Amino acid sequence: MAKISNSIEDFLLAMLKEAEGSLEIQRSLLAERFDCAPSQINYVLTTRFTPYKGYYVESRRGGGGFIRITKVRFPNAELARNVFIDEIGDSITRDKAEELINSLLNAGKLTQREAHIIMAAISDRALGSHVEDRNTIRADILKNIVLFILGGKL
Repeated sequence: MAKISNSIEDFLLAMLKEAEGSLEIQRSLLAERFDCAPSQINYVLTTRFTPYKGYYVESRRGGGGFIRITKVRFPNAELARNVFIDEIGDSITRDKAEELINSLLNAGKLTQREAHIIMAAISDRALGSHVEDRNTIRADILKNIVLFILGGKL
């Protein structure tokens, strides 16, 4: 299962690069190309093309249905701020926070050192005494960091 998922992801990433960051494709054609069920395409989209990884995915079902994948571009800081704040929400797990930080690192908005410092600040160990509120506190810290990184005022 992982092999076909990797192949689908690689194919979509190559098409996104060729299309300069925005791609529209029919789910059924993609499923035919990889000889898989449309649910496999959905799996790849929901696990590998997430806002935390810097992607916005729009999907329409039905005969004329399509998938639109857009790589979030950071020059529009207002849009990026809204996407990240909406995705962080009131609570975020350590794994999702790490994905978001890696997305910022890959976009050149953070250095490796800064990413490590942020991960240390929002780690379970740092938030250890607040077990029930850990993900809420992590979300609040991360929102402020993302707003600052993307040029917002605190």
